[in-house]
Amino acid sequence: MYNSILVPVDLSEIDLAKPAIAQAATLSQTFGGTVRLLNVLPMTPVMLAEYVPADFDSQQRVASEEALALVALNCGIDHARISSVVRQGGIYHEILEEAAAIKADLIVMTSHRPAMRTYFLGSNAGHVVRYAKCAVLVVRPTANR
Repeated sequence: MYNSILVPVDLSEIDLAKPAIAQAATLSQTFGGTVRLLNVLPMTPVMLAEYVPADFDSQQRVASEEALALVALNCGIDHARISSVVRQGGIYHEILEEAAAIKADLIVMTSHRPAMRTYFLGSNAGHVVRYAKCAVLVVRPTANR
């Protein structure tokens, strides 16, 4: 049923992503599918470009790739069934682009409890749920219940 599962991971809040990774691991084992971990790096604002090293974006990408590879290694999913990728751009846009690129059947992601600001502005999870061409499972962290 789920051959290709995408799991967006915020490396600055890895504990928040653990429930989604665990859910993806269970689903991939149940259905024999693959899991792709995704981290999205924000674009460096033009105003800051002169204040950061010329290779800042590539340094950030390498650091994120290494951290994401470590998450993949330690998540308990068979190495033949997991991969990771780092993209740069708008978070929900890149999640949707990666889902399309890998022909994902399911996106599994965590989300914070809704705050008043997300009811008006919308969250990344909200955008993904609204615009994804595949099923989306939003996992709430158990500590926040």
